Amino acid sequence: MVDRGSGVIRVAMLHGPGRPDADGVSDYVTHLVDALGEVDVEVTPVPLRPTRERGGWRTAAARAARRVRELAPDLAHVQFAPSAYRFCGQAGLLPLRLPRRVPLVTTVHEYGGWAWPGWLPGRVWSRVERTGRWDRETGRLVPASAAVVVTNPGHAALVRERTGREPTYVPIAPNVVDEVGAATAGHRLRAELGLPEGAPVLVFFGFVHPVKGVRYLIEALPELRRTHPDLRLLVVGGFASQALPEPEAGAFRAELTALAADHGVAGAVTFTDHVPRERVSAVLHAADVAVLPFTAGVSTKSGALLAALAHGVPTAVTVPDEDPDDLHRSGAVAVVRARRDSGAIARTVSRLLADPVLRRRLAERGRAFAAAYSWPRVAAAHRDLYARTLGWAGA
Repeated sequence: MVDRGSGVIRVAMLHGPGRPDADGVSDYVTHLVDALGEVDVEVTPVPLRPTRERGGWRTAAARAARRVRELAPDLAHVQFAPSAYRFCGQAGLLPLRLPRRVPLVTTVHEYGGWAWPGWLPGRVWSRVERTGRWDRETGRLVPASAAVVVTNPGHAALVRERTGREPTYVPIAPNVVDEVGAATAGHRLRAELGLPEGAPVLVFFGFVHPVKGVRYLIEALPELRRTHPDLRLLVVGGFASQALPEPEAGAFRAELTALAADHGVAGAVTFTDHVPRERVSAVLHAADVAVLPFTAGVSTKSGALLAALAHGVPTAVTVPDEDPDDLHRSGAVAVVRARRDSGAIARTVSRLLADPVLRRRLAERGRAFAAAYSWPRVAAAHRDLYARTLGWAGA
């Protein structure tokens, strides 16, 4: 083991081409790069940007590999999610292009729902994966990596089962931190909306995709407004993203707008589209309850969830089929007992709005729960992993 003392670790960070405001992985990379700079890790982002010509992704991968060779880093780190690369398998071939002398780390952000090529039967994939040479989702990335990072226990179990690798679990952190002065800005925001004193505000925060269950939240509003006629819903987040490009995003926005009108709550719903982080922080302080009714359930791999909890917003969430973490046993969230069910949402939110003591308890527990998920902790875990991978003692 080489003793590098407190030397700086130089990392080439390879990731998809999406903008942080339209891609969750790119947003994660932005936060991670900033946090790593505080723990003596010097990161150079290397995005894979495809050209419009034929073979655009192949060309992007070749250019990224060439950039890594130019940088001659201590380590290369690939942030992998199929959607970030528009479900093109070229990212999985990066280990064949990267210099072998540079150790490779791969973070798996999405896992369990894709294969490349997709026509190969699962039983065949299992035999291929047992050879340790190829992974159905990441290609050569996971098999060729010196270390594999996952952001939730569910992915860890699946990586272990399929590939025999023991990944390193590093939870994500809030995608919006509590900004200084945001609480005051939240009070101003309520005034801007023209809300009467005590009028309840619900907030959904995050990319607005069909899988986020916003349509069921809108369908729950008529029942909620029978008891709280001044209630408002703020849907905070962009529609267009790597996973939902235009024009699909525009069509979905129009669908939700029409749904609100059909249910007679158009005036109670505000779609903000993407807003700056400081504005999101103000919205979270202005809200009485956050509602995340994801159709697959909510876990700690959601940066929006952690942001809401860190801001002390009482938060209602749906439960996944398999509970991979301790979120739903923590008492830090209110649980919506059914997914894709507007009635279940209405019942849970009604209980929260009627019980200020419960809301205060959830706010306190939510802040305490989110305290374990912070960017300094994420950065420290990455630096420790890099040092172990490089065999640097004392780094």
